[in-house]
Amino acid sequence: MASSNDPMRLTRRALLGGLMAGVAGPALADAPERSRRPLPRPDGLYKQAQAAADELVRRAGLTGEVGFAVADVSTGLMLETRSPLKGHPPASTAKALTTLYARKTLGGDYRFGTELRTTGPLIDGKIDGDLILAGGGDPTLDTDALGALAERLKEAGVREISGTFRVYTGELPTVREIDIEQPDHVGYNPAVGGLNLNFNRVHFQWEKGSDGYNVSMDARAARYRPDVTMARMSVVERKSPVYTYEDSGGIDDWTVARWALGGSGARWLPVRRPGEYAGEAFRVIARSHGIQLGREIGRSDRPGDFLLARHESAPLDDILRDMMKYSTNLTAEVVGLAASTEIGGPVEDLHASAARMNAWLAEEYSARATDLEDHSGLGDDSRVSPRDMVQALVQEGADSKLRDLMKEVSVPGRPDLKVKAKTGTLNFCSCLVGYLQAPGNTTLAFAIFTADVERRDALPMEQRERPPGGRAWLARSRNLQKELLERWGVVFGT
Repeated sequence: MASSNDPMRLTRRALLGGLMAGVAGPALADAPERSRRPLPRPDGLYKQAQAAADELVRRAGLTGEVGFAVADVSTGLMLETRSPLKGHPPASTAKALTTLYARKTLGGDYRFGTELRTTGPLIDGKIDGDLILAGGGDPTLDTDALGALAERLKEAGVREISGTFRVYTGELPTVREIDIEQPDHVGYNPAVGGLNLNFNRVHFQWEKGSDGYNVSMDARAARYRPDVTMARMSVVERKSPVYTYEDSGGIDDWTVARWALGGSGARWLPVRRPGEYAGEAFRVIARSHGIQLGREIGRSDRPGDFLLARHESAPLDDILRDMMKYSTNLTAEVVGLAASTEIGGPVEDLHASAARMNAWLAEEYSARATDLEDHSGLGDDSRVSPRDMVQALVQEGADSKLRDLMKEVSVPGRPDLKVKAKTGTLNFCSCLVGYLQAPGNTTLAFAIFTADVERRDALPMEQRERPPGGRAWLARSRNLQKELLERWGVVFGT
């Protein structure tokens, strides 16, 4: 990382800051008062006919607040803004900033590792000591990867251990949930830690039988589907709530209202003890390969001395591309925690890690109104200003890796507008940030934030998964985003 005293860096920042301070509108040609014959329409006439941005906002009829900024990437000139310096809830568009943080700290080729290690040697098929499943934080680890590790163990000739099977999660702090204000049962709000399996979600499946429901809880993937006991489900008679959760002596104890199930179905539920979840799934798979690991799953405060097998994740860039496409909150939190640990040592929790990222963003991109409480944007109190977001996009440039990692977003009816962006959606909050390639090969960086924070905060917990009026509000917000992109493509394209 370059020093803040680097004159080249200060010059670039000063230039960007100066350009960002300006606001310019389109130049409109004056038509002649008279002509003996019809003249071609001036190039600016179509631009002049576009509705003003404030008029588009008025027509949208959104409750709450709207903030946006759009800039020319080649010059850094800010072209049009609304509340550009105010912090707005970024929702999942915060993942664009987390992507910058992770890539520049860890590197695009970085890989997470998950290992099987021991405290003693392997002698005649028996490990003389403990076997440790050591997590390196991999956010993409699935049950099939654990199966491959068990197969490696079998190939090495392991049949049993003299000590205890343990899990090590100390590479990253363990956080029981990303945001405490989310409903207990939503799969996008799982635990986060140094050992993560199936995005820290357990598969709940049910089928109605003649004398009630048959339910199962498993850690399924394509090849392996081990049942687990660290999470259990009971079907109960009640009107509401649909789901309840309780920590029952080391068990994730769930109940579900019978009326909500229907005939059969399945869904993923969040896991609150990710280390135990991965450990139990691995023990079941190992047993299917004839390897006895005992009934106890212990904890280890260190990885172990002898390496037996290792699984590596895909490169970080591939992980980030999927995160930007599918908006996986677990991935954002893990890569953010890993980046914070890399630049400053261990962190206590997500808030401490986010604070470290906020300071980094202020240093790297002169972010002045960015205050994130996590790395995914799920938390209610995170704020980012349109100016801060657009300035980071401009500084990265039109040909940046960030733009490449973003997904293509279509603008209905306008195939000539090429958009690479990150979306963000929460209850009564919808955001879009990214790059717009307008006609004439002009590349614009933009950020659009809409949110009705008061309406969102007033929702009772039982309405937060499907809030009344939420779908209609979201549709109006997305239509406004489309109209703003169309306007900017016409007015600021060449």
